[in-house]
Amino acid sequence: QLQLVESGGGLVQAGGSLRLSCAASGVTFRIIRMGWYRQAPGKQRELVATITSFGSTNSLDSVKGRFTISGDNAKNTVSLQMNSLKPEDTAVYYCNAAGIRSGSYIEYWGQGTQVTVSS
Repeated sequence: QLQLVESGGGLVQAGGSLRLSCAASGVTFRIIRMGWYRQAPGKQRELVATITSFGSTNSLDSVKGRFTISGDNAKNTVSLQMNSLKPEDTAVYYCNAAGIRSGSYIEYWGQGTQVTVSS
């Protein structure tokens, strides 16, 4: 029932910017964390940035200072502003939502959006 709708991916030149957005609909649990993960060809999926419902953030070292995550608890949305993009940022980016339902931890994933940085 829950759906994570992602938008904002695309092709950009090195040094450019993109803004990814994700909206959760059909939510039947209390979301405590939303964020973005990415997976490049031949590599494992890795955390890019997350934000909790209290506003606490966590991010990948290689994107610190370039990417900024923000969220809106009331709208169940999360955004990732990506500046100074590098070719190594090229990957499929996945929205993630985690929360608690009836005392149990649950997690959902979006279908992914492609980000390609050319050089």
